[in-house]
Amino acid sequence: MSKHHRSRDWAPAPEGLPQGVGVVDNHTHLASVVPFAQEMDKQARERGQEPVPVYSVDEMIAQAQAVGIEGFVDVGCELPSLEKAVGLAAGHPGAVWAALAIHPNEAVLHGHRGAPGPDGLPVRYQPWHNTSFDDALAQLAVLARSHPKEVVAIGETGMDLFRTGAAAEQIQRQAFRDHIALAKELGLPMQIHDRDAHQQVIDTLLADGAPERTVFHSYSGDAAMAQVAAEQGWYLSISGTVSFKGNDGIRQALQTVDLGHILVETDAPYLTPMPYRGRTNAPYMIPYTLRAMADALDMPLDALAKATRQNTREVYGI
Repeated sequence: MSKHHRSRDWAPAPEGLPQGVGVVDNHTHLASVVPFAQEMDKQARERGQEPVPVYSVDEMIAQAQAVGIEGFVDVGCELPSLEKAVGLAAGHPGAVWAALAIHPNEAVLHGHRGAPGPDGLPVRYQPWHNTSFDDALAQLAVLARSHPKEVVAIGETGMDLFRTGAAAEQIQRQAFRDHIALAKELGLPMQIHDRDAHQQVIDTLLADGAPERTVFHSYSGDAAMAQVAAEQGWYLSISGTVSFKGNDGIRQALQTVDLGHILVETDAPYLTPMPYRGRTNAPYMIPYTLRAMADALDMPLDALAKATRQNTREVYGI
Protein backbone atom coordinates (compact mmCIF):
# COMPACT_ATOMS: atom_id res chain seq x y z
CA MET A 1 0.00 0.00 0.00
CA SER A 2 1.42 3.40 -0.94
CA LYS A 3 1.91 6.12 1.63
CA HIS A 4 -1.00 7.95 -0.02
CA HIS A 5 -3.29 4.98 0.60
CA ARG A 6 -1.84 3.63 3.85
CA SER A 7 -4.31 3.19 6.65
CA ARG A 8 -4.59 6.06 9.10
CA ASP A 9 -7.07 4.29 11.33
CA TRP A 10 -6.31 3.04 14.81
CA ALA A 11 -4.60 -0.30 15.19
CA PRO A 12 -6.88 -3.07 16.48
CA ALA A 13 -6.86 -3.62 20.22
CA PRO A 14 -4.25 -6.24 21.15
CA GLU A 15 -4.98 -9.34 23.16
CA GLY A 16 -5.12 -8.26 26.78
CA LEU A 17 -2.34 -8.97 29.25
CA PRO A 18 -2.73 -11.91 31.64
CA GLN A 19 -5.26 -11.29 34.39
CA GLY A 20 -3.87 -9.51 37.42
CA VAL A 21 -0.58 -8.31 35.88
CA GLY A 22 -1.36 -4.58 35.48
CA VAL A 23 1.45 -2.80 33.60
CA VAL A 24 2.26 0.95 33.70
CA ASP A 25 3.02 3.00 30.57
CA ASN A 26 5.95 4.87 32.08
CA HIS A 27 6.18 7.57 29.38
CA THR A 28 3.26 8.90 27.38
CA HIS A 29 1.79 12.21 26.21
CA LEU A 30 -1.93 11.60 26.60
CA ALA A 31 -3.19 15.07 25.68
CA SER A 32 -1.04 15.11 22.53
CA VAL A 33 -2.73 11.99 21.19
CA VAL A 34 -5.94 13.95 20.56
CA PRO A 35 -4.60 16.46 17.97
CA PHE A 36 -2.48 13.69 16.42
CA ALA A 37 -5.60 11.59 15.85
CA GLN A 38 -7.43 14.66 14.55
CA GLU A 39 -4.70 15.10 11.93
CA MET A 40 -4.98 11.41 10.98
CA ASP A 41 -8.74 11.88 10.56
CA LYS A 42 -8.19 14.97 8.41
CA GLN A 43 -5.72 13.13 6.15
CA ALA A 44 -8.02 10.13 5.85
CA ARG A 45 -11.00 12.26 4.82
CA GLU A 46 -8.90 14.18 2.28
CA ARG A 47 -7.93 10.86 0.67
CA GLY A 48 -11.44 9.45 0.61
CA GLN A 49 -10.75 6.98 3.41
CA GLU A 50 -13.05 6.16 6.30
CA PRO A 51 -13.09 8.79 9.07
CA VAL A 52 -10.75 8.11 12.00
CA PRO A 53 -12.33 8.28 15.47
CA VAL A 54 -10.89 10.85 17.85
CA TYR A 55 -11.00 9.69 21.46
CA SER A 56 -10.87 11.77 24.61
CA VAL A 57 -8.17 11.24 27.21
CA ASP A 58 -10.68 9.49 29.47
CA GLU A 59 -11.64 7.14 26.63
CA MET A 60 -7.98 6.36 25.93
CA ILE A 61 -7.38 5.56 29.58
CA ALA A 62 -10.38 3.21 29.60
CA GLN A 63 -9.22 1.50 26.39
CA ALA A 64 -5.78 0.89 27.89
CA GLN A 65 -7.18 -0.37 31.18
CA ALA A 66 -9.33 -2.86 29.24
CA VAL A 67 -6.17 -4.64 28.01
CA GLY A 68 -4.33 -4.55 31.34
CA ILE A 69 -2.58 -1.16 31.39
CA GLU A 70 -3.35 0.13 34.87
CA GLY A 71 -1.27 3.29 35.07
CA PHE A 72 0.27 6.10 33.05
CA VAL A 73 3.15 8.52 33.58
CA ASP A 74 2.10 11.55 31.54
CA VAL A 75 5.01 13.73 30.46
CA GLY A 76 4.79 17.50 30.25
CA CYS A 77 7.91 18.86 28.55
CA GLU A 78 6.92 22.30 27.24
CA LEU A 79 6.15 25.23 29.51
CA PRO A 80 2.42 25.35 28.56
CA SER A 81 2.02 21.58 29.10
CA LEU A 82 3.46 21.37 32.61
CA GLU A 83 0.29 22.36 34.44
CA LYS A 84 -1.78 20.22 32.06
CA ALA A 85 0.18 17.12 33.03
CA VAL A 86 -0.20 17.89 36.74
CA GLY A 87 -3.92 18.57 36.24
CA LEU A 88 -4.38 15.29 34.40
CA ALA A 89 -2.68 13.44 37.25
CA ALA A 90 -4.77 15.26 39.86
CA GLY A 91 -7.93 14.37 37.95
CA HIS A 92 -7.05 10.66 37.79
CA PRO A 93 -5.54 9.78 41.16
CA GLY A 94 -4.09 6.30 41.34
CA ALA A 95 -4.02 5.98 37.55
CA VAL A 96 -2.10 8.94 36.12
CA TRP A 97 1.06 10.59 37.41
CA ALA A 98 3.15 13.42 35.93
CA ALA A 99 6.77 13.79 34.83
CA LEU A 100 7.91 17.36 34.20
CA ALA A 101 10.83 18.94 32.32
CA ILE A 102 11.76 21.48 29.72
CA HIS A 103 12.54 19.26 26.73
CA PRO A 104 16.13 19.55 25.42
CA ASN A 105 14.97 21.13 22.17
CA GLU A 106 12.70 23.49 24.08
CA ALA A 107 15.46 24.51 26.49
CA VAL A 108 17.50 26.20 23.76
CA LEU A 109 14.44 28.01 22.39
CA HIS A 110 13.76 29.76 25.69
CA GLY A 111 15.39 33.15 25.41
CA HIS A 112 15.67 32.63 21.63
CA ARG A 113 18.98 30.72 21.67
CA GLY A 114 18.16 27.94 19.20
CA ALA A 115 20.28 26.64 16.32
CA PRO A 116 19.12 24.58 13.30
CA GLY A 117 20.05 20.92 13.54
CA PRO A 118 20.79 18.12 11.08
CA ASP A 119 17.06 17.54 10.60
CA GLY A 120 17.05 20.69 8.45
CA LEU A 121 13.95 22.20 10.03
CA PRO A 122 13.91 25.94 10.68
CA VAL A 123 14.03 27.22 14.25
CA ARG A 124 10.57 28.38 15.26
CA TYR A 125 9.85 30.32 18.43
CA GLN A 126 6.55 30.36 20.31
CA PRO A 127 5.30 33.09 22.66
CA TRP A 128 6.32 31.10 25.76
CA HIS A 129 9.91 31.08 24.54
CA ASN A 130 10.14 34.73 25.57
CA THR A 131 10.46 33.31 29.09
CA SER A 132 14.08 32.59 29.98
CA PHE A 133 15.06 28.99 30.55
CA ASP A 134 15.94 29.73 34.18
CA ASP A 135 12.48 31.17 34.80
CA ALA A 136 10.82 28.24 33.04
CA LEU A 137 12.75 25.74 35.15
CA ALA A 138 11.87 27.71 38.28
CA GLN A 139 8.16 27.44 37.40
CA LEU A 140 8.61 23.71 36.89
CA ALA A 141 10.30 23.36 40.28
CA VAL A 142 7.44 25.17 42.00
CA LEU A 143 4.92 22.81 40.40
CA ALA A 144 6.91 19.73 41.38
CA ARG A 145 7.31 20.85 44.99
CA SER A 146 3.67 21.83 45.38
CA HIS A 147 2.29 18.59 43.87
CA PRO A 148 4.36 15.79 45.40
CA LYS A 149 1.58 13.20 44.99
CA GLU A 150 1.17 13.92 41.29
CA VAL A 151 4.76 14.61 40.13
CA VAL A 152 6.85 11.45 40.26
CA ALA A 153 9.77 12.28 37.92
CA ILE A 154 11.82 14.98 36.25
CA GLY A 155 11.80 14.35 32.52
CA GLU A 156 12.16 14.17 29.69
CA THR A 157 15.51 15.92 29.80
CA GLY A 158 18.82 15.15 28.15
CA MET A 159 20.29 16.06 24.79
CA ASP A 160 19.08 16.00 21.18
CA LEU A 161 21.64 16.77 18.48
CA PHE A 162 19.29 15.89 15.64
CA ARG A 163 16.86 18.75 16.15
CA THR A 164 19.29 21.19 17.80
CA GLY A 165 22.53 22.20 16.08
CA ALA A 166 26.08 22.25 17.41
CA ALA A 167 25.96 26.01 17.94
CA ALA A 168 23.52 25.46 20.82
CA GLU A 169 24.94 22.17 22.11
CA GLN A 170 26.52 23.63 25.23
CA ILE A 171 23.33 25.54 26.07
CA GLN A 172 21.44 22.26 25.86
CA ARG A 173 24.02 20.46 27.96
CA GLN A 174 23.79 23.08 30.69
CA ALA A 175 19.99 22.78 30.72
CA PHE A 176 20.43 19.02 31.12
CA ARG A 177 22.78 19.58 34.05
CA ASP A 178 20.27 21.91 35.66
CA HIS A 179 17.60 19.20 35.41
CA ILE A 180 19.99 16.63 36.91
CA ALA A 181 20.57 18.96 39.86
CA LEU A 182 16.84 19.54 40.31
CA ALA A 183 16.02 15.82 40.23
CA LYS A 184 18.62 15.15 42.90
CA GLU A 185 17.46 18.10 44.99
CA LEU A 186 13.86 16.86 44.92
CA GLY A 187 14.81 13.19 45.31
CA LEU A 188 12.98 12.29 42.11
CA PRO A 189 13.90 9.86 39.32
CA MET A 190 14.85 11.32 35.95
CA GLN A 191 13.75 10.37 32.44
CA ILE A 192 16.37 10.88 29.72
CA HIS A 193 15.72 12.01 26.15
CA ASP A 194 18.74 10.99 24.07
CA ARG A 195 18.74 11.47 20.32
CA ASP A 196 22.00 11.31 18.40
CA ALA A 197 23.77 12.29 21.62
CA HIS A 198 24.67 9.01 23.34
CA GLN A 199 28.22 9.91 24.35
CA GLN A 200 27.32 13.45 25.37
CA VAL A 201 24.52 12.21 27.61
CA ILE A 202 26.65 9.53 29.23
CA ASP A 203 29.58 11.91 29.77
CA THR A 204 27.29 14.46 31.43
CA LEU A 205 25.67 11.88 33.70
CA LEU A 206 29.03 10.51 34.79
CA ALA A 207 30.53 13.96 35.32
CA ASP A 208 27.64 15.35 37.36
CA GLY A 209 26.49 12.13 39.00
CA ALA A 210 23.19 10.72 37.81
CA PRO A 211 20.10 10.74 40.02
CA GLU A 212 19.68 7.48 41.93
CA ARG A 213 16.97 6.31 39.51
CA THR A 214 17.81 7.31 35.95
CA VAL A 215 15.67 6.04 33.06
CA PHE A 216 16.58 6.19 29.37
CA HIS A 217 13.18 6.90 27.83
CA SER A 218 12.59 5.12 24.49
CA TYR A 219 16.09 3.70 24.64
CA SER A 220 17.84 4.12 21.30
CA GLY A 221 21.40 3.00 22.05
CA ASP A 222 23.18 -0.28 21.36
CA ALA A 223 24.41 -3.15 23.51
CA ALA A 224 27.68 -1.38 24.36
CA MET A 225 25.81 1.62 25.72
CA ALA A 226 23.46 -0.73 27.58
CA GLN A 227 26.50 -2.27 29.27
CA VAL A 228 27.42 1.17 30.62
CA ALA A 229 23.84 1.60 31.83
CA ALA A 230 23.98 -1.81 33.51
CA GLU A 231 27.21 -0.92 35.29
CA GLN A 232 25.68 2.33 36.54
CA GLY A 233 22.33 0.85 37.54
CA TRP A 234 20.40 2.92 35.00
CA TYR A 235 17.09 1.75 33.58
CA LEU A 236 16.13 1.20 29.93
CA SER A 237 12.56 2.11 29.00
CA ILE A 238 11.58 0.28 25.83
CA SER A 239 9.11 1.68 23.29
CA GLY A 240 7.60 0.36 20.06
CA THR A 241 10.94 0.89 18.31
CA VAL A 242 12.03 -2.49 19.68
CA SER A 243 9.73 -4.05 17.07
CA PHE A 244 11.21 -2.16 14.11
CA LYS A 245 13.04 -4.38 11.63
CA GLY A 246 16.36 -2.50 11.65
CA ASN A 247 16.68 -2.10 15.42
CA ASP A 248 18.78 -5.13 16.32
CA GLY A 249 20.87 -2.86 18.55
CA ILE A 250 17.90 -2.14 20.80
CA ARG A 251 17.00 -5.82 21.02
CA GLN A 252 20.61 -6.67 21.89
CA ALA A 253 20.61 -3.91 24.51
CA LEU A 254 17.51 -5.44 26.04
CA GLN A 255 19.40 -8.70 26.43
CA THR A 256 22.37 -6.90 28.02
CA VAL A 257 20.71 -5.38 31.10
CA ASP A 258 19.16 -7.44 33.88
CA LEU A 259 15.41 -7.92 34.09
CA GLY A 260 15.25 -5.60 37.11
CA HIS A 261 16.19 -2.56 35.01
CA ILE A 262 13.66 -2.75 32.15
CA LEU A 263 10.55 -0.58 31.76
CA VAL A 264 7.98 -0.25 28.99
CA GLU A 265 6.38 2.81 27.39
CA THR A 266 4.52 4.11 24.36
CA ASP A 267 5.80 7.69 23.96
CA ALA A 268 2.31 8.14 22.48
CA PRO A 269 1.30 9.46 20.05
CA TYR A 270 4.66 8.51 18.50
CA LEU A 271 6.65 5.29 17.92
CA THR A 272 3.74 2.96 17.23
CA PRO A 273 4.96 -0.66 17.22
CA MET A 274 4.96 -2.90 14.18
CA PRO A 275 2.98 -3.84 12.20
CA TYR A 276 1.17 -0.54 12.78
CA ARG A 277 4.08 1.90 12.49
CA GLY A 278 2.91 5.27 11.19
CA ARG A 279 -0.48 5.19 12.87
CA THR A 280 -1.42 7.00 16.06
CA ASN A 281 0.06 5.41 19.16
CA ALA A 282 -1.78 5.24 22.48
CA PRO A 283 -1.31 3.35 25.77
CA TYR A 284 -3.64 0.51 24.78
CA MET A 285 -0.88 -0.66 22.40
CA ILE A 286 1.59 -1.51 25.19
CA PRO A 287 0.88 -5.28 24.83
CA TYR A 288 2.25 -5.19 21.26
CA THR A 289 5.53 -3.75 22.54
CA LEU A 290 5.69 -6.14 25.49
CA ARG A 291 5.28 -9.10 23.13
CA ALA A 292 8.13 -7.84 20.93
CA MET A 293 10.27 -7.47 24.07
CA ALA A 294 9.34 -10.96 25.28
CA ASP A 295 10.28 -12.39 21.88
CA ALA A 296 13.66 -10.64 21.99
CA LEU A 297 14.29 -12.00 25.50
CA ASP A 298 12.80 -15.42 24.76
CA MET A 299 10.76 -15.31 27.93
CA PRO A 300 7.08 -15.59 28.86
CA LEU A 301 4.99 -12.45 28.40
CA ASP A 302 3.46 -12.56 31.88
CA ALA A 303 6.85 -12.79 33.57
CA LEU A 304 8.14 -9.80 31.61
CA ALA A 305 5.00 -7.79 32.30
CA LYS A 306 5.25 -8.48 36.03
CA ALA A 307 8.91 -7.45 36.02
CA THR A 308 8.23 -4.12 34.32
CA ARG A 309 5.43 -3.47 36.82
CA GLN A 310 7.73 -4.14 39.77
CA ASN A 311 10.47 -2.00 38.26
CA THR A 312 8.03 0.87 37.72
CA ARG A 313 7.03 0.65 41.36
CA GLU A 314 10.66 0.80 42.45
CA VAL A 315 11.55 3.73 40.18
CA TYR A 316 8.52 5.97 40.69
CA GLY A 317 6.98 4.67 43.89
CA ILE A 318 3.64 4.00 42.19
